[in-house]
Amino acid sequence: MIATLFDFNGVLVDDELVHLAAFADVLGPLGITLTRELYEERYLAYDDRGCFRAVLADHGRAHDDTTVAGLVEAKKPHYRARIETGLRIFPGAVDLVRHRATLGPIGIVSGALEDEIRFAIAAMGVEELVRFIVPAEHTQACKPDPEGYVLGVGQARKLGALGPIVAIEDATNGVKAAKAAGLRCVAVTHSYGREALLAAGADAVVDALAEATDAVLQGA
Repeated sequence: MIATLFDFNGVLVDDELVHLAAFADVLGPLGITLTRELYEERYLAYDDRGCFRAVLADHGRAHDDTTVAGLVEAKKPHYRARIETGLRIFPGAVDLVRHRATLGPIGIVSGALEDEIRFAIAAMGVEELVRFIVPAEHTQACKPDPEGYVLGVGQARKLGALGPIVAIEDATNGVKAAKAAGLRCVAVTHSYGREALLAAGADAVVDALAEATDAVLQGA
């Protein structure tokens, strides 16, 4: 069996601007403005904890664990309210998950929160095909640290995946994390350009999920 590990935000769901708006909702009352340009350049690849910590540090604010945890909690309803009325799934995402599930275990390794991921995969109609999730709550460090993918590999092996495992990513830090975990990584240009993804170590780059054929994903 061949396991496939999907990143979530920017790969399956098109919600990076939803996250930006939710971050802005929480940071605005603190007098911190988060523009799209700055978010995409500096903070996009972080999970919620990492983003809040980096933003606060960049503005000379306290960024201890308690402060950051409070902001993460405050962001949840802002994100959920937006996503419930405007969840956007990338073209080809559902078909790709369904097809790869016929080859072996499907896992999601993401900096997103578990309830966000479960809401989306239920809406996509693939919840029963996703065998495991490694969300932000299950790791101590966000990408590019490989911790999440190392955990994902362990889960996939327990489910009987004996062959190579491939990760599908959209961000440079995600590519770096997958490669550091020893995985083949195919990146899609939903968030970053081809050159940046290749420079980060992607084994192959596609411009749409429909181009992520078995041959591309498995390096055949």
